Amino acid sequence: MKKIIVLGAGQVGSSVAANLSIEKNDITVIDVDRRLLRNLEEHYDLRVVQGHGAHPSVLKEAQAEDADILLAVTNSDETNMIACQVAHTLFKIPTKIARVREQDYLDYTELFQNEAIAIETTISPENLVMHAIKRLIDYPGALQVLDFADGRVQLVAVKAYRGGSLVGHALRDLHKHIPGVETYVVAIYRDGEAIIPEGREIIEPNDEVFFLASSVHILRVISELQRLEQPVHRIILSGGGNIGKRLAKSLENDYRVKVIERDNLRCQEISAELKNCIVLEGDAADADLLHEAQIESADVYCALTNDDQLNILSAMLAKRMGAHKVMALINRPAFVELLESSNIDIAISPQQATIGTLLARVRRGDVTVVHSLRRGAAEAMEAIAHGDKNTSRLVGRQIEQVDLPKGVTIGAIVRGDKVIMPHHHDLIEDNDHVILFLTDKSKRTIARVEALFQVGLQFF
Repeated sequence: MKKIIVLGAGQVGSSVAANLSIEKNDITVIDVDRRLLRNLEEHYDLRVVQGHGAHPSVLKEAQAEDADILLAVTNSDETNMIACQVAHTLFKIPTKIARVREQDYLDYTELFQNEAIAIETTISPENLVMHAIKRLIDYPGALQVLDFADGRVQLVAVKAYRGGSLVGHALRDLHKHIPGVETYVVAIYRDGEAIIPEGREIIEPNDEVFFLASSVHILRVISELQRLEQPVHRIILSGGGNIGKRLAKSLENDYRVKVIERDNLRCQEISAELKNCIVLEGDAADADLLHEAQIESADVYCALTNDDQLNILSAMLAKRMGAHKVMALINRPAFVELLESSNIDIAISPQQATIGTLLARVRRGDVTVVHSLRRGAAEAMEAIAHGDKNTSRLVGRQIEQVDLPKGVTIGAIVRGDKVIMPHHHDLIEDNDHVILFLTDKSKRTIARVEALFQVGLQFF
């Protein structure tokens, strides 16, 4: 059990505190807002402290001297950075993780090196969301695209449509359709229920299929499950905030991009920064403005304002007016569930993007990547196996000999530059990167998976 202090009870802090408390960590949450703290205290097994998290007296009340990790995730970069420095100087907390949103700080990486500011890891939810959206644009038809092993392997979620080559066929036929392409289906969700895929399982229309493959093969595998969509050319973004501006900047040299922003001053600022984008001033929920932006010819429309309701309304309007694919940034988890029955194609949750990154820093064992999936009910994880057959539950064993918990699948092994889609007799070696999919994310399952990657005393 780790003792973790979470600074900030907003959307990100509350979500990560809830996830960590369910996994039986000792959690203390600090915030100035008593109402937010009371809500967490009523629903989860954790402690709360009211006060300013960068103040030494407040950290002392939270028993910072005994803490293993500080997660500083308030909306203030400055508060987060100062809190980490205070935690380091006065309380010797070994691991400090800070949410840093301002790109101007992130551009100067030397600020966070050699203990200039005592932060081991910085996290930018805006950059994580931007990267996630860009991946979806790069792979039309995908519902989710997640990176492992520095991008050499990707986990992709797609909906199987009638007419796809593999729909109506067994999973074992996949390799016959695309010979020479190594891929592994790690989970299927049918009517919201997880199915552990076996070779004889038949893919049905509307199944949500999660598969792992080398990045160079992703589009070929998608084409087996649905008709490939046309490449994206025209993109409209509503909201010129941190996410909208950064996304536009990353896309403007490869796509035709328009940005809609209601604030006049912000329009002027982003117009000066974006060299190849058209910036329109106005309300994204205004049908006349969307018509002026030629929404009917948009391949992708992304609603990225700070207002969930505006994002939902404008995305639904854009879809009705002819946009091919629409995405909406949604902060409230309850809204994400409501959108499943709407005509919005993809709802993007900053919390889910951020939680995985935080979980990777607090898990036991050498965990390098965690992606939280299906609103936290499932998870994909990359961890490094260490040791030998005497000190490890993995190393020196064939995959069929590994005691995996129910609902856990080994989907890929990365050995150096080599990507291996596993078979029963494949042997796991020291320093292999093992990628797993967990359909059951109970605390018992997480603990058993973590134990697989811990080594015995003989290894030391």
